[in-house]
Amino acid sequence: MIGALILGFVGSFHCIGMCGPIALTLPVQHLEGYKKMAGILLYNAGRITTYALLGMIFGWVGRQLYLGGLQQWLSIGIGVILLFAVLLKYTGASGTKSGHLPGIYLTKIKSALGALLRQQKFSTLYGIGVLNGLLPCGLVYLAIAGAVATGEVWKGSLFMAAFGAGTLPAMTTVAWFSHLVSIGIRNRIRSLIPVVVGVMGILLILRGLNLGIPYISPVMSSHSEKVVERCCHKP
Repeated sequence: MIGALILGFVGSFHCIGMCGPIALTLPVQHLEGYKKMAGILLYNAGRITTYALLGMIFGWVGRQLYLGGLQQWLSIGIGVILLFAVLLKYTGASGTKSGHLPGIYLTKIKSALGALLRQQKFSTLYGIGVLNGLLPCGLVYLAIAGAVATGEVWKGSLFMAAFGAGTLPAMTTVAWFSHLVSIGIRNRIRSLIPVVVGVMGILLILRGLNLGIPYISPVMSSHSEKVVERCCHKP
């Protein structure tokens, strides 16, 4: 899960640009001390909760592919997609856009989020975070791909929660100190995101190649092979 933490931390400066306006309008600016920090953490807890739930769902999807004996190809396929995305980034092609999502879904999420923000109440912070986690984001899609590749419900949830935890330092800072991180610093760190994505893609490909390298490319055995071994084993 170290990769998920690193992805979240490096990518959090992209999150500042995308979700920063929401963080800056949270109903905590009038609070002081631990109350302000509690409100900021409550908001971020909502985001991480959504990420963990998404991880459960897509970890389940990965589990079904694993049971079908497709785990190896799934890992290689996702790795290739990530490398292709990095290639598009460096060649100047357009990346993932939120417009690909159904307009009705996006409109409802934004409408509900706006309604909670307008209330300016401490009690709405967790809900604001939950809805914010549902907004379209290329980095979240990348983390979801990693959750699918885990092939387990609990591992997918843990992967996404770790990703959310990685974004916590930057998102907490921008809510506490609104102008502490300059645009120049954000842009320099955002330039590292394709590197992190590329490394994750290579690791996923190595993982699917069954090279027998501990932690990097362990040998995968399909569920069907295990079933045959158990059925054919004689006491």
